[in-house]
Amino acid sequence: MNSDFMSLLQNAAASFSKGQRRIAQYMMEEYDKAAFMTANSLGKAVGVSESTVVRFAVELGFDGYPEMQKALQEMVVNRLTSVQRIEAMGDRLGNQDVLSMVLQADMEKLRQTAEIVSRKDFHAAVDAILNARRVFIMGVRSTAPLANFLGYYLGQMLDTVHIVTASGNSAVFEQVISVDERDAVIAFSFPRYSTSTARGAEYCRSKGAKVIGITDSFGSPLGRSCDYVLLAKSDMISLVDSLTAPLSIANALIVAIAAKRERELQQKFDQLESLWEKYNVYEKQGEA
Repeated sequence: MNSDFMSLLQNAAASFSKGQRRIAQYMMEEYDKAAFMTANSLGKAVGVSESTVVRFAVELGFDGYPEMQKALQEMVVNRLTSVQRIEAMGDRLGNQDVLSMVLQADMEKLRQTAEIVSRKDFHAAVDAILNARRVFIMGVRSTAPLANFLGYYLGQMLDTVHIVTASGNSAVFEQVISVDERDAVIAFSFPRYSTSTARGAEYCRSKGAKVIGITDSFGSPLGRSCDYVLLAKSDMISLVDSLTAPLSIANALIVAIAAKRERELQQKFDQLESLWEKYNVYEKQGEA
């Protein structure tokens, strides 16, 4: 658990009522569950009223329970094991319509991402990619699909694109060993953060490459090793991290680069369309 939050609880402990002390103790001992409980469910777990939980949040200096819960979630999400995520899922979902909840959560992450992502860093990242001799795209474990998606489209627009999705420090270093100041690196990393991605990005930056990080925080292991950081909100739902916002950032990079290479791409895709037609790559509309 984040030491700052622990200090906040300890410093305010003298002013807590008996019920608030029970809340504080529960949050310190069961923070992985408390972070995803409603005020009502947390109150029931420790034997106090919902209003006592809300007053507890205000006592700590938050505007209300949702703000305190958000702060706690951000602090613990990287520490949760898979088993703890499953346990937290029940408290979070309750009897809600899962489909509606996930769709609404994804829309909220897109809204938040639109507010926080740096346009300056985005445009600088596009220029770095276009000016690079080679582009390396790193994404391991759950972010591997993001790296493959971005790599597939950039590979159709740029001459040399390398996708690095192998897990493990040695496997990553083996694929980026030749990187230098003429190259650009795009890396994805979200909780639980992969050590190989952060270390790979740090190595690439030390060799002079421009490193573009798509992550959830400037202070994340990847965020600290980048020239440009494109923030994208990610949220834990059971075992699954929402990667809707990072995928939208990848989409935006593809669209921006395509717009800069419009003329070259028209010529290339004219040739590709002829080949696709000749070798029946795609189903033809109207055919059974």
